Amino acid sequence: MCPVGLQVRSRDKRRVVACRSACSAFNAPRFCCTGRYGNPQTCKPTAYSRIFKVACPRAYSYAYDDPTSIATCKGASYLLTFCPHH
Repeated sequence: MCPVGLQVRSRDKRRVVACRSACSAFNAPRFCCTGRYGNPQTCKPTAYSRIFKVACPRAYSYAYDDPTSIATCKGASYLLTFCPHH
């Protein structure tokens, strides 16, 4: 399910062991929502974020995906769960 450009592969290159964000993979303002893309009007979904949105409709897929849920957390320890099974 992870696009080739975002895949992190095992040392022997046989398995996909993780999936990077487009920001991490390409370090480009368009994918990181930085620079001229650093606001909700210019930071829009990309082909990569749409793939993840289809897989997990309630999850964030890019920086301004759901403006009502953007929050700043002050804690130092977090547990992230992606696409929990119900």
